[in-house]
Amino acid sequence: MSKTFTAADVAKHDQKAKEMYLIVDGTVYDVTNFVDEHPGGAKILKRVAGKDASKQFWKYHNESVLKKYGAKLKIGEVGDKAKL
Repeated sequence: MSKTFTAADVAKHDQKAKEMYLIVDGTVYDVTNFVDEHPGGAKILKRVAGKDASKQFWKYHNESVLKKYGAKLKIGEVGDKAKL
């Protein structure tokens, strides 16, 4: 069962936090352990940690990236009341 988050929950997991989360199209991903593996560099993920990164994600990626990494990074969804 997927966990439900609010935008405020995700915002607590920014680049200054121990864990880094981000949102893409309403899905919450834990990128904490992926930061150093990100082909674009850690700086990019740190910039969007704790935020809705949908616009930035789709600007540089396609569906194949979510298929490759999404399942292992996904930790939940943003609840209906918390949609951004």
